[in-house]
Amino acid sequence: MRVVIVGAGIGGLTAALSLHAAGCHDVVVIEAAREIRDVGVGINLPPHAVRELTELGLGDVLARAGVLTKELAYYDPAGRLIWAEPRGVDAGYRWPQYSIHRGRLQQLLADAVRMRLGASSVITGQRVTGVDTASSKTSVTAIDQANDTTMSHEADVIIAADGIRSVVRNGLCGKTIPLASNGWVMYRGTAKSSPFLTGHSMVIIGDETQRIVVYPIAEGVLNWLLVRPKDDENQQSELGNWNARMEPSAIARFAEDYRFDWLDVHRLVASASEAYEYPMADIDPLPQWVFGSCVLLGDAAHAMYPFGSNGASQAILDARVLAYQLATASDIDAALSAYEADRRPVTSEVQLANRRQAGDVMARVSALARRGAHSDAATELKDVERRYKQLAGFDVDALNTRKSWSVSTAS
Repeated sequence: MRVVIVGAGIGGLTAALSLHAAGCHDVVVIEAAREIRDVGVGINLPPHAVRELTELGLGDVLARAGVLTKELAYYDPAGRLIWAEPRGVDAGYRWPQYSIHRGRLQQLLADAVRMRLGASSVITGQRVTGVDTASSKTSVTAIDQANDTTMSHEADVIIAADGIRSVVRNGLCGKTIPLASNGWVMYRGTAKSSPFLTGHSMVIIGDETQRIVVYPIAEGVLNWLLVRPKDDENQQSELGNWNARMEPSAIARFAEDYRFDWLDVHRLVASASEAYEYPMADIDPLPQWVFGSCVLLGDAAHAMYPFGSNGASQAILDARVLAYQLATASDIDAALSAYEADRRPVTSEVQLANRRQAGDVMARVSALARRGAHSDAATELKDVERRYKQLAGFDVDALNTRKSWSVSTAS
């Protein structure tokens, strides 16, 4: 079976590694960028994602490249603690939770793909323009950006992992899937800083009008993100664009009042080496992921607001389930159907839950905190986190006892 994966992001590369581990070695990943570079900012990998990467043999690499996340703590805008909980193995999981530079994670995945499947398994600089399903053999058409020539890649299965604006998905659906927005913007960056709190803490500070998240991603480096409603006078980047650069000083003004004895957020943001503006976007849950021998994965299938550290994590889970089904089902059609039946309902609910996280959840918690009812606010947050873990697949007991999607150990 030959598989072509469109997109060398976290989901696409994990799919290649998962297929290889499941016994499918005729796999190629096509990427529009000319090279996979260590760019971007941080990402958080909860235990359900770490489990899958560990079972792919990347546990030691992750441990060296990432930082253990041991605590998640919520604070009100005045820096008063609302609620905190342990994370990773400290919370009873069999697998840790890591924070890591997104580009570093993508690079280590790409290195693993090339090492296991060969140097030619990742083809860069080819921009996919569509999929041909009319012929007897399904194929991907791409433009080689080095010489502007048209290339064709035949496959038994085509996996569209080409992101929120997926060209393959839009072609298969026969229309451009519109991006939805909640009118909020996320600003992101990294800065050199000494450790704060436990040294392994992830904090969420703020209310329903603005939130700031901070956590370490390397020794002496903190990742921060600031989320607030769109400012029409200053927002310049297009909806859903992750890579629009912005001057840190223009963002730091939003954090003027966030100076605490345990963390000076204003100074952290102002001292960032680089910063990005991301007008937040998702897509509505899709009614279909499988189109003949073509299938959607990751953001192409279920782009979601970046709450709960689950965008990349759900793509990793997609990759593992898809590879498992392709290795164990009676034929390709049955495998793709089983994959969609397993993953589409779950991720649709996560998409909708992330929309709620951005809105009414924080409004309720913040209203309680403003009244001084921090205990009630903590109870609300604890209940929300419990339900979200169950929904997204990282409830402690469920994850610890769920059977593996590694083919060699599947029953």
